[in-house]
Order: sequence, then structure tokens, then C-alpha cells
Amino acid sequence: MVGRLLFVHGAGGFFDDAPLANGLAQALHLDLCMPELSDTAMGFEDWAAPVRQHLDRLGSDDAVIAHSFGASILVRVLAEHRRERPLRATLLAMPDWTPHGWDVTDYAFTTQEPETDLTLVHCRDDDVVPISHLASNSTALPSARLIELSTGGHQSDGMIDDIVAEMRGCKRPRGDAYRPRSS
Repeated sequence: MVGRLLFVHGAGGFFDDAPLANGLAQALHLDLCMPELSDTAMGFEDWAAPVRQHLDRLGSDDAVIAHSFGASILVRVLAEHRRERPLRATLLAMPDWTPHGWDVTDYAFTTQEPETDLTLVHCRDDDVVPISHLASNSTALPSARLIELSTGGHQSDGMIDDIVAEMRGCKRPRGDAYRPRSS
């Protein structure tokens, strides 16, 4: 049985994120599950409820990746004390919604970090979510593995192989120091 990739797209990004999601699913040899989330109802619960439903359907061979606004929603859902949770998740270009970033309280991650092993990936040349958000998010998620890519922009253009290699690479113990990876 082939595993699945649950990909949570960014705000208004169902179509914009499709090439990234499809490329990651192909490279990981997984079937893609990318639910289309609302472009108009943007409250936390509007997105969290369907994300929870899709997480509940995951099996042990499945992967979870979220992009941008979707990553902000996913990390908060993963922090909820849920019985079943994915073992690992990759968060691409996640905004920081605290006063250190964009200062939008409704989306800010301010709770205890999830028990899920997280990898935060951000491209230095992202012109939508500044690279400074990676450092801010690393403070809120000190156990996360941080990957800083030199190019790729907000959509991680041309970086699918690098992201997949990092996902498949050796896992560092939780709590490692921040050591960005340059490509």
C-alpha cells in the first residue's frame, strides 16, 4: 500500500501550491491529499476543523507538509493534546504571527510546542514571508529542526529535491542548537 502526503496549502494557495505539493508527493512516492481550504473563511477554526479531520485519517506510512498560512494552522492543531498525531511534520515558509513578526493575535502560536517532530524550512529569498520569521519561529518551537535554503522564494521553486533529502535525512535529537543549512 502506498502512503499519502497530506499537504496543507497556504492562504488562497490551493492552485499556487499545487505544483509544490505534487512535486513533493512525486519525489516522496506518496499519493497526494490536498484538501481545498477556504479563501474567504480564514479564522483558525475554519481551517483547523478540516485539518483535524484529515489528520485523523492518516496512517503510519503517511507524511504531513504544510505551507505558509497552512503551516501556521497545522502547528497549532498539532499542539492540541490529541491521542493520535503524526510523528513528523514539515512546515514550509511558516509566518510568525507574534509581535516579532506580523502581529496578528488570531494566528499566533503561543502554546506549548507539539510532541510531533517538526522541521521548519524557509528560503532566504522568500519575498512573501521574510526569512526573519524562521528565527522567530525557532524560539517558539525550540525542538524543531531548522533548514534554511539559499534560494527558492516563497514557493520553494527548484528546491523539492533538497526538501525531500532533508525529510529523509538523519534526524537530529530534539533540542539541537540552531544550525541553518545552506544550499
